[in-house]
Amino acid sequence: MPAAAGPEIERLIQLLARLPGLGPRSARRAALFLIKKREAIMAPLAAALQNAIEKIEVCRTCGNIDTQNPCTVCADPRRDGSAIVVVADVADLWALERAHAINARYHVLGGTLSPLDGVGPDDLSIDALVERASDPDVKEVVLALSATVDGQSTAHYITDLLHEANVKVTRLAHGVPVGGELDYLDEGTLAAAMRSRTPF
Repeated sequence: MPAAAGPEIERLIQLLARLPGLGPRSARRAALFLIKKREAIMAPLAAALQNAIEKIEVCRTCGNIDTQNPCTVCADPRRDGSAIVVVADVADLWALERAHAINARYHVLGGTLSPLDGVGPDDLSIDALVERASDPDVKEVVLALSATVDGQSTAHYITDLLHEANVKVTRLAHGVPVGGELDYLDEGTLAAAMRSRTPF
């Protein structure tokens, strides 16, 4: 079937289709929108992407992505240095920051242990975490990992390694979400919520 547009536009559509949540049809719509709004959106977007390519770095302390190194979070003197929140990915760090859930330092592992996918301890920044947690100023390590098999096995592995670090290891609560109705929750979530019940 012949292409409806030139190779440059087809390449734009192919690249957009690689973005999460965009399939070929959504990518085609996005490309058409960008083309129609060339001056207002496409040109500034291209400039922002070029700027990002040149300036984005991975923080040498925590693994966050920023335009400075150490990152904005690590460089903030108002952060509580006694707690390190461990997350699997930068997206998790940004989600916690959006929620203003805690004013602590972070550590990005770069994923979770997954033997089926060939991800082992050496593929993650676990050694750097153990080194950071051994600092006498650190009193707590919060394991903010997903409640999946891989997330929980990673949490158990890290907990074993931190046994000698003399820090309190905690994890996120699991259970009923705020605004959640019991009838719509799965049995595993309800069981976790019942085990983690707290005084009212």
